[in-house]
Amino acid sequence: MRSSIYRTAEGAVRIEALYGEALAALGVGHESRRVGTRSGETHVLVAGPEDAPPAVFLPGGNFLNPTCLRWFLPLARHHRLYAPDIVGQPGRSAQERPSPLGDGHAFWLEDVMDGLGLERAPLVGLSYGAGIAIRTMGAVPERISRAALVSPAGLVRGPVPPMLARVVVPMLLYRLRPTDERLRRATAPLLTEPDGLAVRQLGAVYRHVRLDAALPRLATEEELEGFGGPVAVFASENDLFFPAPAVLARAREVFPNLAHSECLAGCRHVPSRAALESVCDRIRVLLGSAP
Repeated sequence: MRSSIYRTAEGAVRIEALYGEALAALGVGHESRRVGTRSGETHVLVAGPEDAPPAVFLPGGNFLNPTCLRWFLPLARHHRLYAPDIVGQPGRSAQERPSPLGDGHAFWLEDVMDGLGLERAPLVGLSYGAGIAIRTMGAVPERISRAALVSPAGLVRGPVPPMLARVVVPMLLYRLRPTDERLRRATAPLLTEPDGLAVRQLGAVYRHVRLDAALPRLATEEELEGFGGPVAVFASENDLFFPAPAVLARAREVFPNLAHSECLAGCRHVPSRAALESVCDRIRVLLGSAP
């Protein structure tokens, strides 16, 4: 499987089994759709009332889409939520990986929206997905009405030595000799609170996926000049990858239309359940669906 993002065929089967488990854990009705894009076929999860206003959710990289979607499901009470599996990431979409240095992901998302019949919609992005949202806001601003970015890539990058010491080295040690304790050490810097399903998925991704270590390139003020919609940014205080002080400072520079910015106190890369509930409440305000 040299062209595959998976190390072995058995690993691909394991990831698919975990994807099915994550779908079952959503606990709400959902649909699966497939749309064609210039980067290959894309699988999309759909949740929420059919007649509700649309919103597009973009999950984190090296995570399974339904697990990320579960954290943002409160938005599906008032919106028709479309969540595509990002191409080139573990999941059910094509395995082609657009270059993070260009706008391939933005044009992929444009194709996804075309396939879903969405002329213009708000974006909600988590981590890598937020970085894709920023790329899309720059490349095809007319397609995006507003955006909420949580622990976003694409604005700054954290210092490398702590990431190597606390994430990369423990991950490699876990891959060499998988144990529960090594998995806990490898995932703890990412998750504010233990989440058994997310931990097992990360363990499987570490072992079975050729990890995508590249991130969307950093945004500039110039390329976002054409985007006029409101933006909300939520950054985690203890995020090794995208630390809140730097993220929020950069957000004020690149988004003149910044409607809300917030440091999620005490949170790591994936915020706590309570923080995510609060974030969803604030996003509903941004999307115009709060009571």
